[in-house]
Amino acid sequence: MDLSPGQKKAVFALVVVVLAALGYWLILPKVSHPKAQAQPTANPSSPTPTESVPSPPVSVTPTVTETPTAGGSVNIYSWLPFTQEGLTAAASVTQQFLVDYDTYSYTESAQDYVGKMGDLVTGQLATTLTALYASPGVAKVRNDQKQVSTGTAQINSLRSFGPSSLTFVVTGNQHLVTAKGTSNGTAQYAITVTGSGTSWQVDNIQLSTTGQF
Repeated sequence: MDLSPGQKKAVFALVVVVLAALGYWLILPKVSHPKAQAQPTANPSSPTPTESVPSPPVSVTPTVTETPTAGGSVNIYSWLPFTQEGLTAAASVTQQFLVDYDTYSYTESAQDYVGKMGDLVTGQLATTLTALYASPGVAKVRNDQKQVSTGTAQINSLRSFGPSSLTFVVTGNQHLVTAKGTSNGTAQYAITVTGSGTSWQVDNIQLSTTGQF
């Protein structure tokens, strides 16, 4: 049977499609098979060792694993310009200072307020705090409102350190009682202590973000 020109074109196109499909299926396994071998499907019920991620240990440094001490642990204080006892003493001074800083009464004089801090502060800081406490504007508000404040403190972190100074970030909580009622406030400070060994004094206090005092 003779085909019309249009039918011949349709048959030719169909043959081309069939041949292309046949060639695709013949060639595809040869191309994809090696990749399938190189990337096997993981079995969720049987994870490989690399799939298991253990929790990190308390301290992980190359030095700890490569140069352990005779006792099997590393004394990190051998790397620092202070001892464990020194750090503990500095932290104790810092915390007690902030408690005293936020604890006061309108019946106290500036000398009484700063005097209770004793040796916790340097002479320079004691002078600064005395002047601030006695400043007319601050003293008037404190007396008019009959303010009585009680403070607590908690050290958050050690921000920086050097051979003779440590700076802690500390949160101070203040419970304030006045003639108008009570309130609670919280502020975070950067407090620097100076000294050595187990002898430290607060030398500076400022808000942990901006501003001083």
